[in-house]
Amino acid sequence: MFERLELITADSILSLMAAFRADPDPRKVDLGVGVYRDDRGETPVPAAVRAAERTLLERQTTKTYVGPAGNPGFNQEMARLVLGSDHPALTAGRVRLIQSPGGCGALRLGAELIRHASPDSVVHLSTPTWVNHTPLLSGSGLKLERYPYYDAARGAVSFAGMLAAFEQLPPRAVVLLHASCHNPTGADLSQGEWRELLSLVKRRQLLPFIDMAYQGLGEGLDADAFGLRLFCAELPEVMFAVSCSKNFGLYRERAGALGVMCESPAEADAAMSQLVRLARGLWSMPPDHGAAIVHGLLSDAALKAQWVAEVDAMRERVRGLRREVVRQLAEHCPGRDFGFIARHNGMFSLFGITTAQVRELRARHHVYMVDDSRMNVAGLSRTNLEYFARSVAAVLAGGTAR
Repeated sequence: MFERLELITADSILSLMAAFRADPDPRKVDLGVGVYRDDRGETPVPAAVRAAERTLLERQTTKTYVGPAGNPGFNQEMARLVLGSDHPALTAGRVRLIQSPGGCGALRLGAELIRHASPDSVVHLSTPTWVNHTPLLSGSGLKLERYPYYDAARGAVSFAGMLAAFEQLPPRAVVLLHASCHNPTGADLSQGEWRELLSLVKRRQLLPFIDMAYQGLGEGLDADAFGLRLFCAELPEVMFAVSCSKNFGLYRERAGALGVMCESPAEADAAMSQLVRLARGLWSMPPDHGAAIVHGLLSDAALKAQWVAEVDAMRERVRGLRREVVRQLAEHCPGRDFGFIARHNGMFSLFGITTAQVRELRARHHVYMVDDSRMNVAGLSRTNLEYFARSVAAVLAGGTAR
């Protein structure tokens, strides 16, 4: 049987991780892997998360299953965090959350629900989008199509093109939207654009599926959820996938949730029953440790306040790096405008250089980023910013960094 299997080329980001680790050069800079890093280049566990985990380990008396829907307290607290505790959809009983193995699990489970409800549905993804959106959603059997999103020449959202594409979609088409910190571009919709998009989505009767993987790392916990909260307040149906990897630092614990908002509590109950059945067939029971940590943290006022402060500090560090890298690039690459980087949100920006230049940065200067020039700004630090800027200048000029 297995002799027919062909060797699959390794995922580009995973290959980049391996190449970086194997590189012995002390100057190497990792701007490829999508994890938050502090100024020492480490991906820390927030202190509030550590405290919540210690409390959990002291109190936990069993490791038995929690059920296919996951940790009920986690689901409840995540709904409040994402939508706000007094959101009208919550108070009306129209929202259900189910725990998933990370945001990836939430995206796949959402795709399975869409396919079950409407097998001929098409999910429309932004151009560009996070590379893993395609296999996660298409793996359910759904068809995928694209809509324009990013204008590389301006380093900004191509909002007019996005609206024009949505105007052509049939009713019930699914549109995958990034809540904030768009991956890979870093270019987000403004609040005014979210409002304008809402009007179109409502008129065209589209189903938004909103991916929120970076709440708090763009403009703030509430600001980053603006579009999602607006849509859930004004539309009959919304789906959303949430990840706890970045803002809680729980990458390997795989804590996430899928939310479904329906027109009535009865429809929400029916959707939840289907989600439980689908989850049972995918992973049976979700991992509990990360979800239990998040539940403990969010239900403790002091720990939550500490965590909010830590998320604020992470966000401000990245915003500061954005400003400083623009300053350094302006000094060392005066013929090229990289000012758009300071206007972007979250960890990522599309740097806007060619694949050949990306590979030259890697080969000659040990600066690692994805071939499409997506750079993780959080991989920069006070100690490597100038080296990065000089390396870019050398590549753009065809020379060697000093």
